[in-house]
Amino acid sequence: MIADPISDLLTRIRNGFMARKGFILAPLSRTNLAVVEILKEQGYLTDVIETTSSRGRKSPIKQLKIVLKYVDGRPIVSRLERVSKPGQRIYLPVKRLGSVLRGTGVAVVSTSKGLMTDRQARETGVGGEVLFKVW
Repeated sequence: MIADPISDLLTRIRNGFMARKGFILAPLSRTNLAVVEILKEQGYLTDVIETTSSRGRKSPIKQLKIVLKYVDGRPIVSRLERVSKPGQRIYLPVKRLGSVLRGTGVAVVSTSKGLMTDRQARETGVGGEVLFKVW
């Protein structure tokens, strides 16, 4: 079992970009799906597809096929950084939620109203746990 599924997902995405892969596979969970949907909405991923893989198992495993995005052969993501970790959670009220690189990047925040970007959290007026930043 994975101790931190969000860090695992971010590492898979980061490694996929570094290896210039067209797509990666990640375990399907509600949290992983919400994270990659936000990244897709923000333009960091091309597509997200739910698939199943049997690979010699009795019961198929549900996975996410995450299609990575490149511009002129270079990854669109230059940095993907985990902020809140299992050993040290980072919670911020809405007044302390700043922008990432003056609005060019995005922070994903877990709020009482679900996962959302830092911009959406400020508009909604809710703070929460800052999961990661991407730019």
